[in-house]
Amino acid sequence: MTQFIFVTGGVVSSLGKGIVTASLAAILEARRLKVNILKMDPYINVDPGTMSPFQHGEVFVTADGAETDLDLGHYERFISGVRMSARNNFTTGGVYDAVIRRERKGDYLGRTVQVIPHITDEIKERIRKVGDVKDRAKGEPADTVPEQHFDVVIVEIGGTVGDIESQPFLEAARQLRLELGARNSLFIHLTLVPKLAMAGEIKTKPTQHSVKELRAIGLQPDVLICRSEERLDAEVCSKIALFTNVEERAVISLQDAPSIYQVPVMLNEQRLDDFVVEKLGIGCEAADLGEWKRVIDALQHPERTTEIAIVGKYLDLLDAYKSLSEAITHAGIDNRTEVAVRYVDAEQLERDGCAELAEVHAILVPGGFGERGFEGKVRAARYAREHNVPYLGICYGLHAAVIDFARNVAGLDGAHSTEVNPNTRYPVIGLVSEWRDPDGALEQRDGDEDRGGSMRLGEQNCLLESPSLAARLYDQPSVLERHRHRYEVNDRYLPTLCQHGMVVSGLSEQDLVEMIELPGQDWFVACQFHPEFNSSPQASHPLFRGFVAAANRHADAAA
Repeated sequence: MTQFIFVTGGVVSSLGKGIVTASLAAILEARRLKVNILKMDPYINVDPGTMSPFQHGEVFVTADGAETDLDLGHYERFISGVRMSARNNFTTGGVYDAVIRRERKGDYLGRTVQVIPHITDEIKERIRKVGDVKDRAKGEPADTVPEQHFDVVIVEIGGTVGDIESQPFLEAARQLRLELGARNSLFIHLTLVPKLAMAGEIKTKPTQHSVKELRAIGLQPDVLICRSEERLDAEVCSKIALFTNVEERAVISLQDAPSIYQVPVMLNEQRLDDFVVEKLGIGCEAADLGEWKRVIDALQHPERTTEIAIVGKYLDLLDAYKSLSEAITHAGIDNRTEVAVRYVDAEQLERDGCAELAEVHAILVPGGFGERGFEGKVRAARYAREHNVPYLGICYGLHAAVIDFARNVAGLDGAHSTEVNPNTRYPVIGLVSEWRDPDGALEQRDGDEDRGGSMRLGEQNCLLESPSLAARLYDQPSVLERHRHRYEVNDRYLPTLCQHGMVVSGLSEQDLVEMIELPGQDWFVACQFHPEFNSSPQASHPLFRGFVAAANRHADAAA
């Protein structure tokens, strides 16, 4: 029988529930348990796909094409036994949408549809489904995969205890504990223990009140994880245990850490996983965290440094580039390099030029949508090409590189993307549906469908051309990578672009451009997909690993 761990948060948001959830999953996986994770988000949006990066941060795309919360990126980076899918994240909006659709079809036979039991029943059903799922390995047909049973499912409940939005989730968790039995469920509450600088005192009252809120709705936490700036001493933990009715050994101090990848070891050192498996009655071996310690050692003892510029447009909330920054960190680990990331505003490059890029050792232009800042990204691609600076373009960064090359090398003056200029004379980038569908037939969409209706989402095969830099980096003939975009390279212009020196080093199975490179440069690669979604601290992505290595070489040459 699958056992469930629920993780809630109190006092304030952004305490790190996702990191704690992923870290506990990593420790349990290191004890040879099969672990899956679910994130429940309390907002009314059906999914984060249409939410502003300034509001929500990154949208993490799963292999099956679901647009999900960025915490799922942490889950995939911390555990290796399962990949996230559409089942691993749902929202209040998705739950209500499903219930209302059933009500409209008459499935409730005229009964009054209410939060309890109909909404909470839908939530409980979705939670239970995550315990037994089909997990398709890369390249494996979905209909050949047997159902996989998990020993433990960790359920992260988004929001903060006391918010009205998360009450149905908490009520569903309360009901599930009754149905599963106390031996098959466990509640972890993450809370803040602040230190008042003026008084020089650590205050436990916010934690006490947060637990009081939980108990008022029928939930008693089994474990408290107390976030703080510094390690809490035994006296403070004892006081918290007394006033919250939690065992003293289950009050875990989690102070700020230099890296999120230290958290699994920090929690293990306080024997959180021992307490969890004991309470759930699970017999398993001790955790082997050797790989995590290797990662920490590489982070703490780099052999060199380098600086990379990320030319973006969502810089007011850097969580918009969370997987990207983590993938660079992972590549730094494998190159024993401390990578300093300089975030450069694409709009600033439009106004002031590219002088700032002269100070970095490599340039990365990430994905994005819309006209704002795009010419700055094109300028960054041009600067990298003209000054032979290592360049990695991702999604919109590929578009920027192709447009620069078309305008300034291939002689297609005014070349553009129809996303930005629908009337451009040379539409080198356009909607994929404007010329070919997966069966090779021409297709035209009117744009009236849902925002995700014309998106190319999820994992798709990329066939690599050999010889090429891409083929050397991946060291295999094809790769599965994840997509999230509407616009593609217009294959009508490929003969002209290739005649002037551009190499198409990767194609989809429908002959859409997946990768391009410029052989005349030391390292210039751009891809239509998002490789950052397939990187982890134990196994960095080949493109990022090669990119950081190229940055090191460029730094050496410039020294």
